[in-house]
Amino acid sequence: MIELWHCHNTRSLRVLWALEEMRLEYKLHSLRFPPRFLDKKFLETNPLGTVPFLKDGDTTLTESSAMLLYLAERYQQTDFTLPATHPEYGAYLNWLFSSDATLTFPQTLVLRYSQFEQPERQQPQVVQDYAIWYLARLKRLNAHLENNDFLVANKFTMADISIGYALYLGELLGLAAQYQPQTQAYLQRLKSRESFKAIKDKGQEISEYAIKPVTIE
Repeated sequence: MIELWHCHNTRSLRVLWALEEMRLEYKLHSLRFPPRFLDKKFLETNPLGTVPFLKDGDTTLTESSAMLLYLAERYQQTDFTLPATHPEYGAYLNWLFSSDATLTFPQTLVLRYSQFEQPERQQPQVVQDYAIWYLARLKRLNAHLENNDFLVANKFTMADISIGYALYLGELLGLAAQYQPQTQAYLQRLKSRESFKAIKDKGQEISEYAIKPVTIE
Protein backbone atom coordinates (compact mmCIF):
# COMPACT_ATOMS: atom_id res chain seq x y z
CA MET A 1 0.00 0.00 0.00
CA ILE A 2 1.34 3.42 -0.97
CA GLU A 3 1.25 5.91 1.92
CA LEU A 4 1.39 9.68 1.48
CA TRP A 5 1.81 12.32 4.19
CA HIS A 6 0.13 15.53 3.09
CA CYS A 7 -0.66 19.11 4.12
CA HIS A 8 -3.35 21.12 2.38
CA ASN A 9 -2.10 23.23 -0.57
CA THR A 10 1.55 22.23 -0.15
CA ARG A 11 3.73 20.41 -2.70
CA SER A 12 2.16 17.15 -1.58
CA LEU A 13 -0.88 18.19 -3.62
CA ARG A 14 1.16 17.20 -6.70
CA VAL A 15 1.56 13.65 -5.49
CA LEU A 16 -2.02 13.32 -4.34
CA TRP A 17 -3.14 14.56 -7.76
CA ALA A 18 -0.92 12.00 -9.49
CA LEU A 19 -2.21 9.14 -7.36
CA GLU A 20 -5.76 10.14 -8.21
CA GLU A 21 -4.99 10.44 -11.93
CA MET A 22 -3.36 7.00 -11.92
CA ARG A 23 -6.18 5.47 -9.87
CA LEU A 24 -3.72 3.83 -7.52
CA GLU A 25 -4.74 2.69 -4.07
CA TYR A 26 -3.13 4.72 -1.32
CA LYS A 27 -3.43 5.64 2.33
CA LEU A 28 -3.45 9.37 3.04
CA HIS A 29 -2.12 10.91 6.24
CA SER A 30 -3.25 14.54 6.48
CA LEU A 31 -1.18 16.73 8.77
CA ARG A 32 -1.37 20.27 10.10
CA PHE A 33 1.14 22.71 8.63
CA PRO A 34 4.01 22.97 9.41
CA PRO A 35 4.15 19.35 10.60
CA ARG A 36 7.68 19.60 12.02
CA PHE A 37 6.28 21.93 14.68
CA LEU A 38 2.65 20.83 14.99
CA ASP A 39 2.90 17.04 14.57
CA LYS A 40 6.09 16.06 16.39
CA LYS A 41 5.34 12.36 16.01
CA PHE A 42 5.76 12.78 12.25
CA LEU A 43 9.49 13.29 12.85
CA GLU A 44 9.69 9.58 13.67
CA THR A 45 8.50 8.88 10.12
CA ASN A 46 10.39 11.66 8.33
CA PRO A 47 13.21 13.24 10.36
CA LEU A 48 13.12 16.28 8.04
CA GLY A 49 9.55 16.94 9.11
CA THR A 50 8.63 17.94 5.55
CA VAL A 51 5.77 17.03 3.26
CA PRO A 52 5.23 15.31 1.02
CA PHE A 53 6.60 12.07 2.35
CA LEU A 54 5.89 8.93 0.32
CA LYS A 55 6.32 5.37 1.48
CA ASP A 56 5.89 2.45 -0.91
CA GLY A 57 7.03 -0.77 0.70
CA ASP A 58 10.68 -0.23 1.58
CA THR A 59 10.97 2.81 -0.68
CA THR A 60 10.68 6.30 0.82
CA LEU A 61 10.88 9.65 -0.97
CA THR A 62 10.87 13.26 0.22
CA GLU A 63 10.90 15.19 -3.11
CA SER A 64 7.56 15.74 -4.82
CA SER A 65 8.85 15.89 -8.41
CA ALA A 66 10.83 12.69 -7.86
CA MET A 67 7.66 11.06 -6.54
CA LEU A 68 5.83 11.88 -9.77
CA LEU A 69 8.55 10.26 -11.86
CA TYR A 70 8.77 7.30 -9.48
CA LEU A 71 5.05 6.57 -9.55
CA ALA A 72 4.76 6.74 -13.33
CA GLU A 73 7.78 4.51 -13.91
CA ARG A 74 7.31 2.13 -10.98
CA TYR A 75 3.70 1.43 -11.91
CA GLN A 76 4.37 1.61 -15.66
CA GLN A 77 1.59 4.04 -16.38
CA THR A 78 2.91 5.26 -19.71
CA ASP A 79 -0.08 7.57 -20.24
CA PHE A 80 1.51 10.01 -17.79
CA THR A 81 5.18 9.86 -18.75
CA LEU A 82 7.49 9.46 -21.75
CA PRO A 83 10.06 6.77 -22.49
CA ALA A 84 13.72 7.82 -22.51
CA THR A 85 13.77 7.15 -26.26
CA HIS A 86 11.06 9.73 -26.95
CA PRO A 87 12.38 12.86 -28.72
CA GLU A 88 10.72 15.07 -26.07
CA TYR A 89 12.02 13.10 -23.08
CA GLY A 90 14.60 15.76 -22.23
CA ALA A 91 11.97 18.48 -22.38
CA TYR A 92 9.71 16.33 -20.18
CA LEU A 93 12.38 16.05 -17.47
CA ASN A 94 13.22 19.73 -17.74
CA TRP A 95 9.61 20.81 -17.20
CA LEU A 96 9.16 18.25 -14.42
CA PHE A 97 12.06 19.55 -12.36
CA SER A 98 11.99 23.23 -13.33
CA SER A 99 8.76 23.59 -11.37
CA ASP A 100 10.74 23.64 -8.13
CA ALA A 101 14.11 24.89 -9.32
CA THR A 102 12.63 27.79 -11.29
CA LEU A 103 9.09 28.53 -10.10
CA THR A 104 8.30 27.49 -6.55
CA PHE A 105 11.67 28.69 -5.23
CA PRO A 106 10.70 32.40 -5.45
CA GLN A 107 7.19 31.52 -4.28
CA THR A 108 8.53 30.07 -1.03
CA LEU A 109 10.26 33.36 -0.29
CA VAL A 110 7.05 35.26 -1.00
CA LEU A 111 5.19 32.96 1.38
CA ARG A 112 7.81 33.09 4.10
CA TYR A 113 8.23 36.85 4.20
CA SER A 114 4.58 37.75 3.69
CA GLN A 115 2.89 35.36 6.12
CA PHE A 116 4.98 32.57 7.65
CA GLU A 117 7.38 34.80 9.59
CA GLN A 118 6.35 36.73 12.68
CA PRO A 119 5.12 40.25 11.80
CA GLU A 120 8.33 41.89 12.96
CA ARG A 121 10.37 39.65 10.63
CA GLN A 122 8.22 40.05 7.53
CA GLN A 123 9.89 41.77 4.59
CA PRO A 124 7.55 43.54 2.13
CA GLN A 125 10.39 44.36 -0.27
CA VAL A 126 11.45 40.71 -0.44
CA VAL A 127 7.83 39.78 -1.15
CA GLN A 128 7.65 42.33 -3.97
CA ASP A 129 10.97 41.34 -5.49
CA TYR A 130 10.36 37.60 -5.52
CA ALA A 131 6.75 37.86 -6.68
CA ILE A 132 8.00 39.81 -9.68
CA TRP A 133 10.85 37.34 -10.14
CA TYR A 134 8.38 34.43 -10.17
CA LEU A 135 6.25 36.11 -12.84
CA ALA A 136 9.35 36.83 -14.94
CA ARG A 137 10.33 33.17 -14.74
CA LEU A 138 7.10 32.23 -16.51
CA LYS A 139 8.49 33.66 -19.76
CA ARG A 140 9.50 30.29 -21.23
CA LEU A 141 6.20 28.67 -20.21
CA ASN A 142 4.20 31.55 -21.64
CA ALA A 143 5.92 31.18 -24.99
CA HIS A 144 5.47 27.41 -25.05
CA LEU A 145 1.76 27.60 -24.29
CA GLU A 146 1.08 29.92 -27.21
CA ASN A 147 1.07 26.86 -29.47
CA ASN A 148 0.64 23.90 -27.10
CA ASP A 149 -2.18 22.71 -24.85
CA PHE A 150 0.19 20.61 -22.72
CA LEU A 151 3.92 20.63 -22.03
CA VAL A 152 5.10 17.62 -24.02
CA ALA A 153 3.92 15.11 -26.61
CA ASN A 154 0.53 16.82 -26.91
CA LYS A 155 -0.76 14.99 -23.83
CA PHE A 156 -1.20 15.42 -20.08
CA THR A 157 1.83 14.11 -18.20
CA MET A 158 3.46 14.31 -14.78
CA ALA A 159 5.20 17.45 -16.03
CA ASP A 160 1.82 19.17 -16.22
CA ILE A 161 1.08 18.21 -12.63
CA SER A 162 4.44 19.56 -11.50
CA ILE A 163 4.16 22.89 -13.34
CA GLY A 164 0.41 23.07 -12.70
CA TYR A 165 0.95 23.06 -8.94
CA ALA A 166 3.32 26.04 -9.20
CA LEU A 167 0.75 27.98 -11.22
CA TYR A 168 -1.98 27.04 -8.73
CA LEU A 169 0.16 28.21 -5.81
CA GLY A 170 0.71 31.45 -7.69
CA GLU A 171 -3.05 31.77 -8.00
CA LEU A 172 -3.48 31.28 -4.25
CA LEU A 173 -0.93 34.04 -3.75
CA GLY A 174 -3.03 36.37 -5.87
CA LEU A 175 -0.54 36.46 -8.75
CA ALA A 176 -2.66 34.79 -11.43
CA ALA A 177 -4.09 38.15 -12.48
CA GLN A 178 -0.62 38.75 -13.96
CA TYR A 179 -0.59 35.50 -15.97
CA GLN A 180 -0.62 35.66 -19.75
CA PRO A 181 -4.01 34.59 -21.23
CA GLN A 182 -2.65 31.31 -22.58
CA THR A 183 -1.09 30.46 -19.22
CA GLN A 184 -4.27 31.33 -17.36
CA ALA A 185 -6.24 29.12 -19.79
CA TYR A 186 -3.77 26.28 -19.25
CA LEU A 187 -4.16 26.49 -15.47
CA GLN A 188 -7.93 26.45 -15.76
CA ARG A 189 -7.77 23.35 -18.02
CA LEU A 190 -5.69 21.58 -15.41
CA LYS A 191 -7.99 22.63 -12.57
CA SER A 192 -11.01 21.32 -14.49
CA ARG A 193 -9.68 17.76 -14.44
CA GLU A 194 -11.80 15.49 -12.27
CA SER A 195 -8.74 14.21 -10.44
CA PHE A 196 -7.71 17.70 -9.36
CA LYS A 197 -11.20 18.59 -8.21
CA ALA A 198 -11.32 15.36 -6.21
CA ILE A 199 -8.18 16.12 -4.20
CA LYS A 200 -7.72 19.87 -3.97
CA ASP A 201 -9.52 20.21 -0.63
CA LYS A 202 -8.10 17.12 1.08
CA GLY A 203 -6.56 18.06 4.40
CA GLN A 204 -8.38 21.38 4.55
CA GLU A 205 -10.56 20.17 7.42
CA ILE A 206 -7.57 20.13 9.81
CA SER A 207 -5.61 22.99 8.26
CA GLU A 208 -4.95 25.90 10.61
CA TYR A 209 -3.74 28.33 7.99
CA ALA A 210 -4.81 29.65 4.62
CA ILE A 211 -2.51 31.16 2.02
CA LYS A 212 -3.24 34.87 1.74
CA PRO A 213 -2.90 36.82 -1.50
CA VAL A 214 -0.13 39.37 -1.76
CA THR A 215 -0.19 42.69 -3.59
CA ILE A 216 2.53 43.69 -6.02
CA GLU A 217 3.09 47.18 -7.33
